[in-house]
Amino acid sequence: MKVLVLDLWGDYAHFRKYFTTSSPLTFAFPPKTALYGIVSAIIGLDKNEYLKYFQNKKCKIAIRILNPIKKTRISINYIDTKIAVDMGGIRGRTQVNLEVLKDVKYRIYFYHEDNELQEKLKTFLKEHKNVYTISLGLSEFIANFSYIGEYRAKEINEGKMAEIHSIIPFNEDIKIKFDSDREYLKDTVYNEMNENREVTEYIRVLFERKGNSITSTIPHHLLESGERIVFI
Repeated sequence: MKVLVLDLWGDYAHFRKYFTTSSPLTFAFPPKTALYGIVSAIIGLDKNEYLKYFQNKKCKIAIRILNPIKKTRISINYIDTKIAVDMGGIRGRTQVNLEVLKDVKYRIYFYHEDNELQEKLKTFLKEHKNVYTISLGLSEFIANFSYIGEYRAKEINEGKMAEIHSIIPFNEDIKIKFDSDREYLKDTVYNEMNENREVTEYIRVLFERKGNSITSTIPHHLLESGERIVFI
């Protein structure tokens, strides 16, 4: 398996949690479905059709936190766009304190069964080109990216403790070595979405707030670069 590796970063990010359609809370990292959108924007897939390229587990993604997770709040105004004929004369705005991530940076590991799609992404990444503007959750939060490389990955399933550098799916069957100087966080995120934008899979994940590795017995992939990752 050949895995594309890229870094993704920005000043601010907001990946809305699923509690309501206007939840002010954010995940600490981009869910897999959000990364589908970012990859599609880079290579120019139509926003109304791109999800069909990521059905049936054709795509594998791992996420590594590079910058410590920092959150702040920004006040924004929501308006009813259905009646916004005259934007300057709108009344009755709803102000919300939006939770946002600050100074974010992630390392993304990407594999797709469609070799043509993967090679196209590789070309765009190497040339630092994108068809559509990429953002981190909201259109106002513009993102940047850089190509790190393409590495072969070897699957490891020995049941031994190893340092995992990415976010890991959490279940009760794996063993975790908890270090006292690290901050471990657990969350439930949406992980797959059908072409009608309906969430079809949620998973529980474990990550370390500062981006440190997690020592675990979970099966993983070892890259030529030396990084150990788990696809979600």
